[in-house]
Amino acid sequence: MSELEGEAKEKQRDSSKKKKKKQTETEKEEKEEGRKEEMQVEKEEEQIDGVLLRGIFKLGKKSHDVLLTQTRLTWTPIVPESPTGEVSVLQAGVLLMQDVFAVKVKRRRAAGQQSGGAVLGVSLFCCKKRGRALEEDTLHLHNASAEHTHTWYNTLKEMLTVFSNRPRYLKVFINPSSHKKEAVHIYREHVAPLFKMADVRTEITVTERKGHALSVMKECKLDEYDGVVCVGGDGSVAELCHALVVRAQLDANSPEEPVKAVLPLGIIPAGSTDVVSCSVHGVRDPVTAALHIVLGHLQQVDMCSFSSHGQLVQFGFSAMFGFGGRSLARAEKKRWMSSSRRREYALVKTLAKLSPEECQLSFLPAKKSNHSLFGHQNQEQEKVKDSKSEVEESWRTNQGLYLNISIMSIPCLSPHVPHGLAPNTSLANGSASLTAVGNASRSEFIKHLKRYSSSSGQFSFPFVETHAVSAVKIRPCSLIGCTEEESGEEGDSKNTPIIQSEGASFPWNIDGELVEIAREVHIRIHPRLITLYGEEVDEAESTVTCSCI
Repeated sequence: MSELEGEAKEKQRDSSKKKKKKQTETEKEEKEEGRKEEMQVEKEEEQIDGVLLRGIFKLGKKSHDVLLTQTRLTWTPIVPESPTGEVSVLQAGVLLMQDVFAVKVKRRRAAGQQSGGAVLGVSLFCCKKRGRALEEDTLHLHNASAEHTHTWYNTLKEMLTVFSNRPRYLKVFINPSSHKKEAVHIYREHVAPLFKMADVRTEITVTERKGHALSVMKECKLDEYDGVVCVGGDGSVAELCHALVVRAQLDANSPEEPVKAVLPLGIIPAGSTDVVSCSVHGVRDPVTAALHIVLGHLQQVDMCSFSSHGQLVQFGFSAMFGFGGRSLARAEKKRWMSSSRRREYALVKTLAKLSPEECQLSFLPAKKSNHSLFGHQNQEQEKVKDSKSEVEESWRTNQGLYLNISIMSIPCLSPHVPHGLAPNTSLANGSASLTAVGNASRSEFIKHLKRYSSSSGQFSFPFVETHAVSAVKIRPCSLIGCTEEESGEEGDSKNTPIIQSEGASFPWNIDGELVEIAREVHIRIHPRLITLYGEEVDEAESTVTCSCI
């Protein structure tokens, strides 16, 4: 019996060993098949992409098989074959060439040595995305062969010339007086080194007064440059955007109709709110802005024209009438304060003296099939449609008391308002967001303002209405001699000021700049009138909390 039991156990052990061996072989076969499939996919991608170079470089301390195609650089660790025959499935690293902005030969140099030195390999300078910010990153490919290194360097350098949107020569304007007077420091420390690395030449003008950039832009030879850069706050940005469109009008001899700006504008944020920069970058970060410029990321953007009595006031992105204009007018009287204290003082003071403005508000609803929603159109077609739209569409007119009226062709993101003052519009949808805040109590109006710092709900009040518009007209009633009989019945709550008006004055907040206008204002939206370096974002990174309310 014992002999039979022993034989049975031995057979069982042999059987289990055979099963394990078979299982191991099956796993090996599956791994090999998987690796073969991966290699096949890689080969197919290589064939489609077109292999330019292949070589061995060290990344860190390990040797890698490095492959360069038309669109990407990939590297895979080289691992010696295992004595057991196990196949290691290795993850390849990938760098898209569209993210590379500079290539340099890496050399070993002695202290104080300015040129020459032993070749160590190639360094690729690129950007990586962290949230909404772009960060500078470097990939070092080590190889001591000078011939091998220069072959790769020359090929990589040649590949970067394919990206035609990337600028080679820029006109830079720096406003040394913006915000904390840090613009020059920001440019020297964060922007200039990146421009130098990317072989971008610059011509710099440090502005001395308001309107300086506009006067330079009217006279300079634009065909020498690939783009314009503004280092400053929202006021500087507004001046340069206006200057670019005005210059395009002058060059095209088109004083009546706006003409698309010829050169793209890059915005290096150096102001207190930097609304336009946040709307195309998502963050107030000079490095992110500079990387968008050197990589040639272009975003077309809608603009507004503000005119009064048939005369152009300026081109811009946003305007506020009523509370927004009055609070800015108060802030401008306290320029000796810091920007944050000045803003809080003006906000609280204007809330304390809150009063509605009686006016006639007319607007032209935007068509859903607006210009930019279904692809590009040439400028002549856009001009014809712009001129016809106001005739074909019917204007809607309301007359009453308003605490604030805002018109914004961009979302107007900022660290204070991460989702934007106009979250229901975008950079290039061919329309603007009109938000009209009717007469309400101070407490209700404050609730409305507080909702902007959260994700939603600011438009859910009964006294707030929003519209997508292509044109707006605002005429204060004092200009047309409005009386109670013309406005409505005497007892109507909508036409009776909850807080009495402090008098007729018409300060406008246009792109953060105070503009006094005594007549009716006509605002028109012009699709894709300017190109900015950046990209569409739906939310700004919030780094500031406002404690003023």
